[in-house]
Amino acid sequence: MTQDNAAHDGERATYDIAATETKWQRVWEELDPFRADDDSPREKRYALTMFPYPSGDLHMGHAEVFALHDVVARYWWQRGYEVLNPMGFDSFGLPAENAAIRNDEHPDTYTRANIAKSIESCKKYAASFDWSRTFNTSDPDYYRWTQWLFLEFFKRGLAYRKNSAVNWCPNDQTVLANEQVVGGVCDRCGAEVTKKELTQWYFKITDYAQELLDGLDDLEKTWPDRVVTAQRNWIGRSEGAHVDFIIAGRDEPVTVYTTRPDTIFGTTFMVVAVDSPLAAELVSDGQREAFEGYRDEVRKASDIERLATDRAKTGVDLGITAANPVTGEQIPVWATDYVLADYGTGAVMGVPGGDQRDWEFATTMGLPIVRTTEVPADFDGEAYSGEGATINSPAPGSAAPLDINGLPVAEAKSATIEFLEAQKTGKGTVNFRLRDWLLSRQRYWGAPIPIIHCPVDGEVAVPEDQLPVTLPMLRGSDLKPKGTSPLGGAAEWVNVACPTCGGPATRDTDTMDTFVDSSWYMFRYCSPHDDTQPFDSAKVNAWMPSNLYVGGVEHAVLHLLYGRFFTKVLNDMGLVDFREPWSAQLNQGFVINQGKKMSKSLGNGVDLGDQLGAFGVDAVRLTLVFAGPPEDDIDWANMSPEGSLRFLQRAWRLSGDVTSSPGADVSTGDLALRRTTARTVHDAAELVEAYRFNVMVARVMELVNATRKAIDSGCGPADPAVREATEAVSILLSLVAPYTAEEMWERLGHEPTVVRVGWPEVDEALLVEDTVTAVVQVRGKVRARLEVSPDVTEADLEAAAMADEGVQRAIDGAPVRKVIVVAPKLVNIVV
Repeated sequence: MTQDNAAHDGERATYDIAATETKWQRVWEELDPFRADDDSPREKRYALTMFPYPSGDLHMGHAEVFALHDVVARYWWQRGYEVLNPMGFDSFGLPAENAAIRNDEHPDTYTRANIAKSIESCKKYAASFDWSRTFNTSDPDYYRWTQWLFLEFFKRGLAYRKNSAVNWCPNDQTVLANEQVVGGVCDRCGAEVTKKELTQWYFKITDYAQELLDGLDDLEKTWPDRVVTAQRNWIGRSEGAHVDFIIAGRDEPVTVYTTRPDTIFGTTFMVVAVDSPLAAELVSDGQREAFEGYRDEVRKASDIERLATDRAKTGVDLGITAANPVTGEQIPVWATDYVLADYGTGAVMGVPGGDQRDWEFATTMGLPIVRTTEVPADFDGEAYSGEGATINSPAPGSAAPLDINGLPVAEAKSATIEFLEAQKTGKGTVNFRLRDWLLSRQRYWGAPIPIIHCPVDGEVAVPEDQLPVTLPMLRGSDLKPKGTSPLGGAAEWVNVACPTCGGPATRDTDTMDTFVDSSWYMFRYCSPHDDTQPFDSAKVNAWMPSNLYVGGVEHAVLHLLYGRFFTKVLNDMGLVDFREPWSAQLNQGFVINQGKKMSKSLGNGVDLGDQLGAFGVDAVRLTLVFAGPPEDDIDWANMSPEGSLRFLQRAWRLSGDVTSSPGADVSTGDLALRRTTARTVHDAAELVEAYRFNVMVARVMELVNATRKAIDSGCGPADPAVREATEAVSILLSLVAPYTAEEMWERLGHEPTVVRVGWPEVDEALLVEDTVTAVVQVRGKVRARLEVSPDVTEADLEAAAMADEGVQRAIDGAPVRKVIVVAPKLVNIVV
């Protein structure tokens, strides 16, 4: 292969991919074109991609998200903004710890080797990251401030400990969040998950539930619909009432939460979460053995599985009854798995006529079903929870003074709540599905929780001047899961003096969930080397909120919710002047192969390194961007990196054909080509800003073809319009195929680098069309194309169409029934 700078390259001329990549990597390393300047007078833009875990070399998923993200970041540079586009690594977590156990080493060894490889690969991939701002969450300089933030939350009452039943992986020996339990097993190791009672640390995210929900009203304008919907559902706000039921032989009532207090007349049973302390307290002696056996079985399932709509309903009768506070009727109390201990009060009134889960439970257990809302005539389902007139109040044989028959749902709810409050047996309330954030992990490779437990003073914060609380040096077999944190075995580290009283005390041996690390990293990028504070507030306020956040939809709920929560707390602390961290978000799809997720077991894996070696970085990037809308999945089996490479070589050859000098007067150039160039540049900007990157690439391909056609059809390589078009191609390709773009720019006689030369200027006059093409159809088939004025009248366009010889031949003397004119683009003649 050759790299020929002669004026006229043959159509077979190509550039050496490997040599070109090596060449420009050296140039970029020297010029450092993407280093963000905090003091630049240019308008700031913050391009953020989701914090990756350093798993080693890049894979196809990284290749896609970095290519898509880079289009926007590079576009902003070309538009004249100062762009912050940082990269770091979410480097704590189980993979490194498990690797250390296997290899009898420290997790940091594995982590740093992977980070070095990731950085090398990112640079080869030409991702436009500012490497001067890189940090890792496992660096003490970073997790010192993670611990500092934890203590600030602790001071504000937002970090607390409590005993609760949690998801437990017996293999990894650690707590799992709900989203880490898939099909009843650990998503990392596949072990069957159980429930375990543990005292754990929580962040009180529920204090911000309403604001987290309200904030979505603004974010829905710039965030993907499915992300906003997922967060709304996860927060799960509902309005209803707390209702007190008196249990026979018990002084304290059991309070239940219901969104439909108007259906209380249809309550034929009560269900209590089987794993709640309440259920264990209520069960009768005669039912205790059956209850405990059932509870042990249920604890093997995750909360997500228990809430699944297609899950068979099971339960055990607790052998007691409760009094309906409105009707006085005694109803049975059951323990079941479809109610969660931490939802509301852990007890629910069973209304099978209005709730499908209750209907299925009542049907399975042979319990009565009473409807309380009139069902539409065309309704053919089971439980009905829609609108309609209230019926069966009071219940047959009831002496209840509340009669809401005939009222619509909203009025019936209000009347019932008013009655309950007057009787002091209930109260209107708002409830959220959102639970507090469980952040304790019983593993080593994470940020230690900076709390000291003293038998005299209780939970004591580690003094700020003693931060960071660094991890003791454990490795290999020392890290093997033991049911408690491996840190518990480091006696010299655990046993310390109480900062308050000086007496013997012990460190907390849990580490923080890695979600904590990734909930504030975007702030740290603004001043990554500050050793006096977690971040410089002035710099954060200047750069943030980030203008775009790019990443996978699999993080639609928890990571994004936690980051939003952190931001609101930081705002309350006076550290930032905004309450949402990311102004806009873009999700990428998955890269699959042969219709399925890539997997070694399926034999359909695609090695990114092999693809880069065969076709080059630019061809792979172009293929991923051109494949379709960013949010769509990409099936690599249907992609053609070979075709992408052929196009890039055609574009590169244009730069060798141009013979006019830089700065040539383009006003004398071919007008048709200049119009095509102007329209392409104008449309490309709109397409990038609308995230229609694939269409932008298509327009660049059209411009390359138009330029080649102009050269070959007599315009000639010396025409300044050819230079203008080729320079525009180089600048536009710099967003997607940076190596090719740099080569073109250099061959066109310019100094490097093309990435910040600025967006091509567009003469607005060139965007004004002299003519447009009007299509004429007869009998639904195109019979003519007419070049007409953009402001042609309907009458003139119809006359021109009817006068066309091809149209007259198609009509062939048949009577014309109707002429439909859509000026200036269409004439449809019906004969």
